[in-house]
Amino acid sequence: MQALVELIAGFIALLAAAVLSQFGVDIHSPPTPEREVHRVTDCSPEKAAPLAAETKRDC
Repeated sequence: MQALVELIAGFIALLAAAVLSQFGVDIHSPPTPEREVHRVTDCSPEKAAPLAAETKRDC
C-alpha cells in the first residue's frame, strides 16, 4: 500500500514538473554566483600621517 502511495506521489510530481516546464519554470536551476568583493585603498597624500605609517599601501 505504501509503495502504491509513493508511486502515485512520484507520478504527480512528474506531471507537475512537466506542466511547470511548459511555462519555463526550472526546479533545478543553478544557484546564482556570489558577488565578488574587491577592496580598494585610497592612496591620496592628504591622509593623516599616523595612518600612513601603520598601513601598507601598494600605490
